[in-house]
Amino acid sequence: MSEKIIIYTDGGARNNPGPAGAGAVIIDGDTVVSEIKKFLGEKQTNNWAEYEAVFLALTEAKRLGYAERPIEARLDSKLVAEQLSGNWKIKEPTLKPQWAKVRALMQESFPAIKFVYVPREQNKEADRLVNEAIDEAGY
Repeated sequence: MSEKIIIYTDGGARNNPGPAGAGAVIIDGDTVVSEIKKFLGEKQTNNWAEYEAVFLALTEAKRLGYAERPIEARLDSKLVAEQLSGNWKIKEPTLKPQWAKVRALMQESFPAIKFVYVPREQNKEADRLVNEAIDEAGY
């Protein structure tokens, strides 16, 4: 059993705002323990979807019993990574409830979580899941 859990998350919206999806991959050591994909509706923004992907991933990590383990969440959204780390302010009103929802889950269950920005090339699996979710919804 590895010490740190790695979570890759991604959210996307075609035509932004537009049909949106979320994707996440949870890794324990060298093992992918969960892949998540979800269609998020027809009129969401990329950033809203990024937050939703983090929330879905943390909800799944909690369900899997990883709440007390150190977690590194890797996102290709610098905005969301910096906002959740407390480094950037949330200026967009539609993101404030998303931020609050994720922060509440963090405070309740994830005392040792770190958000890290990674380039898109390092987030291909989560991105693939986003696109599958949107494609499977018929967009």
